[in-house]
This record gives sequence, C-alpha cells and structure tokens, in this order.
Amino acid sequence: MKAVILAGGTGTRLWPLSREYYPKQFLNIDGNSLFQGTFLRALKLCRPEDIIVVTGEIYQFLVKSQIEDLGYSIPEGHILKEPCGKNTLPAIFWGVKTVRDESGDDDIIVFPSDHLLSDESIEIFKKAENLAKDYIVVFGVKPDGPNTGYGYIKPGQTLKDGFKVSEFKEKPDLSLAENYVKSGYLWNSGIFLFSSKVFLDEAKKYQPEMTDIFSGEDIDYPSLDSVSIDYGLLEKSGRVAVVPLDCFWSDLGSFKSFYLAKKPDENGNVGSGEFLDSKGNYVSSGGKKVALVGIENTAVVDSGDALLVCNMNCTESVKEIVKRYQERGDDIAKYHLTVNRPWGSYTVLESHDFFKIKRVSVKPGNVLSLQMHYHRSEHWVVVSGSAEVTVDSDVRTLVRGQSTYVPAGVRHRLANRGKIPLEVIEVQIGEYLGEDDIERFDDIYGRV
Repeated sequence: MKAVILAGGTGTRLWPLSREYYPKQFLNIDGNSLFQGTFLRALKLCRPEDIIVVTGEIYQFLVKSQIEDLGYSIPEGHILKEPCGKNTLPAIFWGVKTVRDESGDDDIIVFPSDHLLSDESIEIFKKAENLAKDYIVVFGVKPDGPNTGYGYIKPGQTLKDGFKVSEFKEKPDLSLAENYVKSGYLWNSGIFLFSSKVFLDEAKKYQPEMTDIFSGEDIDYPSLDSVSIDYGLLEKSGRVAVVPLDCFWSDLGSFKSFYLAKKPDENGNVGSGEFLDSKGNYVSSGGKKVALVGIENTAVVDSGDALLVCNMNCTESVKEIVKRYQERGDDIAKYHLTVNRPWGSYTVLESHDFFKIKRVSVKPGNVLSLQMHYHRSEHWVVVSGSAEVTVDSDVRTLVRGQSTYVPAGVRHRLANRGKIPLEVIEVQIGEYLGEDDIERFDDIYGRV
C-alpha cells in the first residue's frame, strides 16, 4: 500500500493559532504536530519511501523538517509542491500519477494531514483493502450529533465490509443535519482508499481533461480546475463504497472540536486557566495566566500577538474574521510571532514604526541567503553559538557577546557552521520593515 498525505490547507477557522505561513497541520498538538501524527499513522500501513506528501510551495521545508524531526526521510520527489491550491482532486491526482509512474498499479490511501484518529483505525483501513480492488472507498464517521461543518454520506446496498454509497450531501443547515443523523447518514471523513487503476478508470470517464493534463510529463498545474474529489469524481461515479470508521476521529476544524477532543473539568472547562462561576469554556493561552469569571460557552485563544474571544457555537465563523484581515492586507493573518524558515526560525520580540527586534535561530549547518535590504539597517548580536557573518566582502566569525552592523543597501549573509544552534538578536532600524524588503542573490534552498 502507498500513502498520499494532503498537507496544503491553511486552517483559517483556527486563527490565531493557525496562520497562512504556519497552518493548523503543523501546529504542535500533545508533542507532535497533526502532520507528524498523520505521517506516523501512514507508517503503520507502509514504508517511509511509500509515502507521498502534496503540499504548498511555502510549506515544503516545514514538511521536510517535521519528517526529519521524527527521525525519517522520504525521497526528494515525494514532496509534491503545489504552485497554487487547486482543492483535493488535483492534489490526489498528482499523488496517484507519482505512484503509477514509479510502481504501476497499487493500492493508495489518502489522508488529510490535520485529523486526529485512534489506533483502531489501522485495522479498519487494512480490512477495507478488499473493497479497494473494485471501488473507491470513503470512510464514514458515525455522527455524535447534528453538525453543519461536515459533508454527509448515505449508505446504500450492503457489501462485504461496507456499503455502496447511495448519495453524498453537501454541508447542510442545522435542520437538514438533524434529519441526516436520524436517517443513518455518516460524516465524510475525507479519507479515501482505492487502487490506482480504479481511480484512473473513473477519472477518465468523469474528468477527461484533467486526465489528459496528468498524462503528460509536464503538468500545467495552474491551468487545472479547482475541484474537490467529492464533487469532481465521487458524486458522479457508481463505483464508490463507504466503510464505517468505528473509532475516535476528529478533524479539529474549529475550537469547538478542540474542546470536544479534550477531557473537561467538573464544570466542563478545558484548558489552563482559573475558572470562577464559569462553565463550558475552552482556553488556550500559550502560557499566559488567564482567569474567567462568570463566563460560559466561550473560547478564549491568545497567541501572544492576537486574542480571540468567541462564543463556542460560532467557532466555525472565525474564518470570516481572517478574511477581513486578509482583505486589509494585515500580516496578522499570515505570520505568527515565530516564523519558520528552512534554515531555522525567527521570533519578533518587539515591533514599532521605525524599529523591530527579533531573535534569530539558525540550525547547525544552515545558511541564510545572500541578501540585501533597501530600507533598513540591521545590528546583530550573537547570544549563543558562533556565527559566520558576511557583510559586503568581509567574512568573519562572531562568538557569544560579539556583534556587527549591516548598513542598508549592503549584501550580507548569516551562517551557522558550528555543531550547536546559533541564536542572534537582530535589531532592524528603518522607515520600512516589511518582510518583502529583501533581494536575494544566492540561496541554497532555491528561494527567489
């Protein structure tokens, strides 16, 4: 069996924890990220070299780093970098093409990278391989109540180990959701299992243009239609089966689902905080002391640079707040205080109109790009490790307590040639301090 992991979503309903440049699937959840949990789940079904990850170009280094942090690696050609998001069908199609080109016909399981699943799911997936020879298998979750955030599946004719799908239903309003639950519909988990032959046979029938594009050597990805596998293929095909996923599952798609995935205290509160006369609340404060008095059914989420206070029944609507920030061009929708880069990360400690202070962390053996800024100068102070510093034609090594100055308009570079992490305090001064004030002349990671 091969595995395709979809890791390109932005998770806007989980703002401010999830941001465009560090979305939900890469957030640390109980020791590992959701992506890492999905990768470890896939390893129970196949080898590391049998895993393919489809992700956005801006996440390729995050994917590689998080896999390496687990002690594994996958072939370079198995991190498929989407130049633009085109929904699930093109992403899955690309993964299927990669499998088919390398090993011919094989069974493929497709995982979203941002779900929680209990270990009982593994045996369910293995057993469903029998159906995958003839059907595209979807896995349906038995609802614990009406939910307007999921698509629904109506089971039809009984098959061995599952059911033929009678029909798919889009995300309903509350009244319809209640009817679906009463009628035995299942939630669509977004997990699929099929043989590449069955998938391609059905794709030729219902997506001939997309099939033609993926049949060539050079894939014109931006020209593809943006379409989900549900709408573009499953709802049209007669070869779709559903297997009940009889185990714990959560897509963690909102802070209410985060709340439901945790064990509450005696008053129904979840999270680290002091609660007085307060019930049914969710608190995520990043270590900050939080006290709630006389508050009920509320999510309080503090990420250091942003605070969300939301009625628990409205957590699905957080994405509308993100949309407002995006329309204004506000970077609060894009970046956390800590921003990950292929060479390490930086954390904004303080920011004002004409200066910004950062902590820059460079992993051993990593090098920043040779670059220049037009509107700001920088002052670097080494606080841990040793730094190879290039300023114009001058190259030297700085150790703890030493510093250097980089004027605006001068080419410069920072490198960690040592064996321990390098920590630098960077003070930026200028009339414009945006992250787009950068011109790269050389970069080992291929960034422009």
